[in-house]
Amino acid sequence: MSIGLQFDRIGRMIAAEGTSDFPKCLAEFLRTVATYDFTVMFSYRGAARPLDLFDDFPSKKRAVFVTDYQAGPYMLDPFYLAATKPVDPGLYRMRDLAPDRFYQGEYFRSYYVQTGLAEEIGFFIDAGRGAVVVVSLMRAKKVFSAKEFAAIQRAWPIVEAACARHWADISDQFKTEGAADADAADGQIERTFQRFGDGQLTPREREVVEYTLKGYSAEAIRQVLGISSGTVRIHRRNIYAKLGISSQGELFARFIDTLIKT
Repeated sequence: MSIGLQFDRIGRMIAAEGTSDFPKCLAEFLRTVATYDFTVMFSYRGAARPLDLFDDFPSKKRAVFVTDYQAGPYMLDPFYLAATKPVDPGLYRMRDLAPDRFYQGEYFRSYYVQTGLAEEIGFFIDAGRGAVVVVSLMRAKKVFSAKEFAAIQRAWPIVEAACARHWADISDQFKTEGAADADAADGQIERTFQRFGDGQLTPREREVVEYTLKGYSAEAIRQVLGISSGTVRIHRRNIYAKLGISSQGELFARFIDTLIKT
């Protein structure tokens, strides 16, 4: 891309600040830095349902990337979990934020694989008062090379300044856009895991369920919970027996069902 075109897109983005055209202009600017297939911009605040700020998906893909995602799977998304920790503002590859067994985990196999993505990277912008804006760039066929990632990373000062100004009041929108009880929704994921297997699972078994679904290996769970790998495996066997299931896929489906009812 020519430097002239890039400057033109930056100018358009600045002019669109505060209008509904801003997200589209931001995406057009980013495509002058590196080619990619899809853009999606979410804002997160605690465990409240994410706000879809912008996306350029075709309708069929939007059903998976946005509609299905907002229905509950977002709670196991590495980007959502990173946004609610939160991580330091900046650009991240999803694989750098994901747990060690994420790509073998059920969230990936039951949900994320449907996206058909080769890679997703995202800018994390602190929008103030607990809200984080994540601008995701997605590729369907190949990952971003180190050179491309570095080029996109150089755009960070522009992206951060523009997004922070445009979405300075995004935290308030969680109370007006179908999330009037966003404060009550904070901690929803914790309540879901606390309710999961209610009357059947022990508190420790529910912790093992949580980390298993997030994509942690037995070794990683051992380190987080301070127990042996053998104990983790015993807990998993007991969980399956108590719930009458035999696979992680069934465990994931049972969790989503609990989430919907929470």
